[in-house]
Order: sequence, then C-alpha cells, then structure tokens
Amino acid sequence: MRVTDPTDLVAKARSWAAEDPDPTTRAELERLITEAEAHAGGTAAADLADRFSGTLEFGTAGLRGPLGAGPMRMNRVVVLRAAAGLAAYLYDHGATDGDAVVIGYDARHNSEAFAQDTAEVMTGAGLRALLLPRPLPTPLLAFAIRHLGCVAGVMVTASHNPPQDNGYKVYLGDGSQIVPPADTEIAAAIQAVGSLASVPRGDGGEVLGDEVLDAYLDAVAALADPAGPRDLSVVYTPLHGVGGSPVVEAFGRAGFARPHVVPRQAEPDPDFPTVSFPNPEEPGAMDLAMALAAEVGADLVVANDPDADRCAVAVPDPHGWRMLRGDEVGALLGDFLLRSGVEGTYAVSIVSASLLGKMAARHGQPYEETLTGFKWIGRIPGLAFGYEEALGYCVAPEQVKDKDGVSAALRVVELAALLKAEGRSLVDRLDEIAVDHGLHATDQLSVRVSDLTVITEAMTRLRSAPPSRLGGFAVEQVEDLSRGTDSLPPTDGLRYRLAAGGRVIVRPSGTEPKIKCYLEVVVPVEQGFDAGTAAAQDAVDAARIAAAGRLDAIRADLAVAAGL
Repeated sequence: MRVTDPTDLVAKARSWAAEDPDPTTRAELERLITEAEAHAGGTAAADLADRFSGTLEFGTAGLRGPLGAGPMRMNRVVVLRAAAGLAAYLYDHGATDGDAVVIGYDARHNSEAFAQDTAEVMTGAGLRALLLPRPLPTPLLAFAIRHLGCVAGVMVTASHNPPQDNGYKVYLGDGSQIVPPADTEIAAAIQAVGSLASVPRGDGGEVLGDEVLDAYLDAVAALADPAGPRDLSVVYTPLHGVGGSPVVEAFGRAGFARPHVVPRQAEPDPDFPTVSFPNPEEPGAMDLAMALAAEVGADLVVANDPDADRCAVAVPDPHGWRMLRGDEVGALLGDFLLRSGVEGTYAVSIVSASLLGKMAARHGQPYEETLTGFKWIGRIPGLAFGYEEALGYCVAPEQVKDKDGVSAALRVVELAALLKAEGRSLVDRLDEIAVDHGLHATDQLSVRVSDLTVITEAMTRLRSAPPSRLGGFAVEQVEDLSRGTDSLPPTDGLRYRLAAGGRVIVRPSGTEPKIKCYLEVVVPVEQGFDAGTAAAQDAVDAARIAAAGRLDAIRADLAVAAGL
C-alpha cells in the first residue's frame, strides 16, 4: 500500500527503524526521518516515501533490489522476515524439526550477514542450518541441496545486477528454484510474520567444510572425457565474482592447464571496479579478458558472471576477438552432447533460438520449450541439456538442476580442445551447423528504464496495436502469452511469428528494470560446397550478412511500434 500521509509515513519509518538490528541502515533511516521532518516535500521526504511505497515482491526469483533501509530495499529486516516466512512454509509443507536448509552467499555487500541471519532464523524455528564455508558459486548451492538431502536452500546473491543490489534466491528440496504456487505461498507466509521480536533466533548453524565443494568439483571434472585432448590456452575472468578459485580448480582436476586469469578481476570485489555492469553481456565487460587473450595468444576466452551461474565465451576472428552470443554457445554445447550420445530431453526457454529443436530432432531426442528461467527448464523430466540465451546452460542436470557456469565453462573448453586437435575451431563448428540447419541468427532490443511505466506503456501499445509487418516481413501470428498456450502457463509477454521463419518475443525483464525484445531470423545457407572450403565459408558469410540486415530492420520497426 502506498503511503501518502507524511505523518503516517514518518510513523511507519520510526517503527521500522525501531526493530532494525543493523546500525547502518537504522542510522540511514533516522537521518532521512530527521531531514523529511525538517524539509517537508524535499528530496529526503520523497526518498522516504519511495522506500515505504510497498514491499519488495517475493516471486519466482525470490527477492532482489537495491540495498538500503525500508521495505522496498534489501536489508536485514527484509531478510529476517523472508527467512521466517520460508521456515513457516517449509513446516506447512511437511518439514519436521531437524530437517536441514543449506545456505550459500556470494561476495556482494551484506551477503554474509544476510546468510547468517537466515541461519539463525532457521535454527530458531527448529531446522538445521548448514552454511557454505565462504562466498561460493550459486550452482554449488543448488548441488548441495540434493547432495546433503536438504528440504530447501537459500542463495544470497543478485547475480549480475549492479553493485548496489542484493537478492535472496530460494530452492526447494528437489534442487530447483521455486515456481508457482510456491512463490505466492511463501510470500503469504512472509506477510504473516509478526514483529521481528516475535521471530525466534537460534545459533548460527553449522558452517560446512570443503567436503561439499570437493564433491561438486569432482563431479564437474568428471564430465570431461579423460582420454580427450587437453592442448588449449584459455583466458578466464570471474568478473570480480566468486567463480575464480572453483573454476581454476575444476580445470585442474579435469587435466587442463591453469587458465590465464585476468589479474584485475581475479578476486571477489563487491564494487566491481573495472566494469560498468558486472554482466559479461554488457558492452566493455569483457575488454580486459580479450586484451589479455590477444597478449598471450590464447585460443579461447571464458567468463562467469559474479555468482558463476552464467558462462560467456569469446573467440578470435580476423578482426580481433568477438563474443559468442548465448544462442551460439547453446548450439555448440547441445550439438556436442548430442554427438556424444547424451540421451534425454533437450530444452530451451521460449526467448532462445529454435535451432536446438532441429538438432535434437535429427538425433531422435525429445525437445521442449519453457518460459524464461531455469526454474522451468530445470524441472523438465528426463532433462539432458537446457539453456537460455542469457548465457545460462545446464550441461549436467543430474548434478545441478539449474544453470551452472562452472560446468558449462569446462564443457566449452573440452569441446574447443577437441576441435583444435582436429585443426578446427568453435567458429568452424558453428559454420557447419549453419550449413546443416540454416543460419539461426538472434539479437535483442533491450532498453533499461528509470521509470517502470515506460515498460507498461510499451506492452500496452503492442497489445492494442500489434504491428502487421516487421523488417519487411509479414507478422503471420500474434500470441499474447499472458493468456498462456497449450504448452506454456501465462506470462507477461508477446510473441510474433514472422514470414520466412522469423520470430520476435517482447517481455519485461524479471530481474532488472528493462524491457527485452528477442529477435530471431533463419536464413538458408547455399548448398553444394564441401565443408571447410572457401566456397562454403563464403556461403555462410553471405547468410550472416543477410541475417544481420534482417535483424537490424526488425529491430528498427519494433522500436517504433513499441514507442521505445
């Protein structure tokens, strides 16, 4: 409920400050209260009103938001209440005293404190709390849930969000992220929590040793064929996150040489000083890694995001180094696993390229599309491989039913070494896939906003007046995904199917203030040339040029149609 009465606002703020156990956020709130009372209608009053305009919404991504005091920020009060609500939900769904909850955290500001608070609430409720020993990757937390037989897991992380953010991600005992109706039921349990004084707090739980980490790293290392080639020079960056030591160790256990780690980004740093956004997809984030790769003559660049659940790849080309798109890495990994005889369902989110479905069909394997998010992909029965274009890959669902940037990095390196031994590269393999299935080119129109009404207005505009043509192609079908489909539950999104095999999906981001538009075109590659010849390369290059032009035209028309 939005607070409008200044007197009521100050009273709510004072009540919040009175139960805030964190002296930093308590002082922050008290300062705002003083300034708001002294200068009614000033910036402090507006800031205070924003902080108490509602509460952070607990959804299928858990909680995520900027750090600070008040119910619309991430802080210890919000976390303590979330932990108490989660404990109540677990008991309502069959947990008993002594059942275990494993808790992990990244290296962001306040992550360890939020993890410790969660542990104390869990033990206070009668559950066992098992804390990972230090800031470690999110996929390790997902692994630990099933490895340790826990009823739930909590990961304190904001993934690749800006440094001022933090978050709270919840998994249940199957090792998957929560999906409806668990999210709304946990949210209701959080709302039912009384004052913090009524929430029992126990001890800090049990801090685990390295046994779980060792088991995870052994499982990751065992994915690589021990008889495969290992000759590959790799540059790696954890982007100031927690992936550094685990990735280097996993490579070593699998028999690969130690990668060249970008020195200025090697250690965890919650301020992410060398990047504007700690996301390998963002412009400039990979510049230091690619510069080091050019300096040492590396074959490949691999990166993780700060909590190491995503994996980015860059390759050399005639003009220097270039990032592979998430769909390109997904195609390479899917093709590698299919050719290796890995059986089961191959899956993507609906915003990813359609190529994996064609490759799976050729190998006689099932294929599924899900809504965005590994909370859906990880739950597919018999999953063999799943990915989404935002650099998330699940290459070993029997170990981690979530995206895992550590195991994905190792499988990419293994594939690159295998191709190098044959005198080929990842780009060569992508070209061969394009010849076999057509060039599936993808891109985005992604707009970050400061006013969320921009997103609402764009979605309303596209629903009320959908375009009839995009980039010169007829829009053959318009699907309002908020109504659901035969195979998908409802979600806030639109899908346009274009002539000649293209498609566009528009949706609000679930974790950032962005509207995202996902574009795909399919361009056949001229046939009749032997693989690896100059003529074949020219045919693929011609298809790429045609695809780039089509994507540019679609993007321009879509921006106009959405008013962006």
